[in-house]
Amino acid sequence: VQLQASGGGLVQTGGSLRLSCVASERTFIMGWYRQAPGKQREVVATISSVGHIYYADSVKGRFTISRDIRKNTVALQMNSLKAEDTAVYYCNTHKYGLELWGQGTQVTVSS
Repeated sequence: VQLQASGGGLVQTGGSLRLSCVASERTFIMGWYRQAPGKQREVVATISSVGHIYYADSVKGRFTISRDIRKNTVALQMNSLKAEDTAVYYCNTHKYGLELWGQGTQVTVSS
């Protein structure tokens, strides 16, 4: 499975960005992780093909994950961005027992 992410960029505090990721084939769970400099990669949000959604506490109420099953895409709408949201964001899925990652897209929130 190939994952292609897009949509990162530079935004001011309080602004919004939308990330998108397309997978080459359908998988059960898709999600977004992020890794800030000097920190471990952490889960941001995940969504299953039947609509089960998980959000990290740090993004609840600000981020929204959505999915188009027919197009094998997952999106992350990020609102009210904070400086601590600055990180490289990775699209993630699982297939055939393997954990798969997209190439990462930089999100920078300036104060």
